[in-house]
Amino acid sequence: MTEKSHDPDTLAFYDAEAEAYAARGDRTDASDPLRAFLARLAPGAHVLDLGSGDGRHSAAMIEAGFEVTPLDGSAGLAAIASRRLGKQVRIMRFEEIEDSAAFDAIWAHASLLHMPRDAVPGILARLHRALKPGGRLFASFKAGGSEGRDTLGRYYNYPSKEDLASWFAASAAWSGVEIEESKGGGYDRKPTDWLILQAVRPPSP
Repeated sequence: MTEKSHDPDTLAFYDAEAEAYAARGDRTDASDPLRAFLARLAPGAHVLDLGSGDGRHSAAMIEAGFEVTPLDGSAGLAAIASRRLGKQVRIMRFEEIEDSAAFDAIWAHASLLHMPRDAVPGILARLHRALKPGGRLFASFKAGGSEGRDTLGRYYNYPSKEDLASWFAASAAWSGVEIEESKGGGYDRKPTDWLILQAVRPPSP
């Protein structure tokens, strides 16, 4: 696969199951990581919610006083988030992002994990370009070591810490790369090992 790719079965799952997915929600509790992430940003910073899903994280960020641009590849989930937020959600696949120096931060909770492995560095390069100098990226991945599908048929790239580090090194000049491990779950209600990554587009000289 190339950067100009995504997994159509995974996208079809979220379109078909959008209402049920939003009703149950991703049971991974991201409230603490989100608060910690926002605490590292300037008040009122402009955040791209990449893979905004049903819009619950966008809503929390807006309530906290941040400017938020929600974006999702699933038209079904974007419609639900638009109703929740009272604003239009951008419907776009991640490999189509063309923004340049537009955002102070990017929140990519449980979204980049669905991208084909060999597409990830190119998408990270796009996100690097979309950030303003000094902008911060948060991304979470289900850990593993080799790609595969879950019991619901969704594709996951399942990286190791070494995989993540190599993808970022191959994508762009990031600084302050931090990779942490955590325990949690997901929509399939199975215990899950997570990798939490933060990185910064270096400030201009």
